[in-house]
Amino acid sequence: MENKQIAVLVTNGVEDVELTSPREALAQAGYEFCLIGNRAGEIIQGKKGTPFRIDRGIDEVKPEEFRALFIPGGFSPDQLRGDQRFVDFTKTFLEQNWQIFAICHGPQLFIQTGLADQLHLTAYQTVQPDLIYAGAKVEDQPVVVSENLITSRNPDDLPDFNQAIVSALTAA
Repeated sequence: MENKQIAVLVTNGVEDVELTSPREALAQAGYEFCLIGNRAGEIIQGKKGTPFRIDRGIDEVKPEEFRALFIPGGFSPDQLRGDQRFVDFTKTFLEQNWQIFAICHGPQLFIQTGLADQLHLTAYQTVQPDLIYAGAKVEDQPVVVSENLITSRNPDDLPDFNQAIVSALTAA
């Protein structure tokens, strides 16, 4: 049976719609989000106040359990990149060329992996220079698809982003 679990690295301050909109699009395609944070059962708050329950703690999961990795934006990725466990989880997906989806500030997490210089992507306007300084090839486009990495800039790009990630998963 095909793995339908999508790992979602998240903590307080996530951009609400950047989590809920892709989750809805992928659920309609038969995929399930597994919210991964510090502790299972913890309730985190989105930037706009939406509560989200963490399904599994980062110490309870292995990257190979999941079909893909999704990193929504907001303030969440900046906090997560300070925790080596989340960086290592992300780095495994990059090293193995497994499917990764990130929007807005999500690509900030890639900088700490030391692999940004191998990436072709987009991100939120203020994150783009940081990625360029880290050696990434950055385009200011609504969606950039580079092998198994799909990135987007901001909530306005969600329709294109959602279409791209659903297409990538259903085509694979």
